[in-house]
Amino acid sequence: MADHDSYSDAHLRSVLREVKSIAVVGASSNPNRPSSFVTKYLAQKGYRVVPINPGHAGREIAGAVAQASLADLHQPVDMVDVFRRVEALPGVAEEIRAMTMPPSVVWFQLGIRDDEIAARLEAEGMTVIQNRCPKIEYARLCGEIAWTGFNRRTISAKKPILAKGYQSFTLGDKR
Repeated sequence: MADHDSYSDAHLRSVLREVKSIAVVGASSNPNRPSSFVTKYLAQKGYRVVPINPGHAGREIAGAVAQASLADLHQPVDMVDVFRRVEALPGVAEEIRAMTMPPSVVWFQLGIRDDEIAARLEAEGMTVIQNRCPKIEYARLCGEIAWTGFNRRTISAKKPILAKGYQSFTLGDKR
């Protein structure tokens, strides 16, 4: 089982580079909700994002049609990003385990951690990241978050790679 108290920058960077598609469980159409702007940000970074929310199924969120559940996915995804309360994790984990083609990565958002569920998913070959946000980690690792004055714990003499869009950096892949 992975050490869920600490993830190396190299590990997080590797995960974010290898993943190409993300199902966001609990995605919201409300632009004031974190799950909405994280979904939109990931889509803008070039990931194929599929919002999962039964209350918004069939509607568009961040440029993609929302599905009611993971079972309704039409294509496999590389990562499932979970924006649900910790009480909902057992059900979400069962949905993930029941997927025809399970993801290689399961990511539990900030404040969400369950080591028992993480161990079960890891035993089935999935990488699990807990209590982190892929948007924050992406921005920190590529240098975007440094503009706001945060210590991003990454020191480099390399100039960040500018991507398309206004002040948009990338992790260095071809997104």
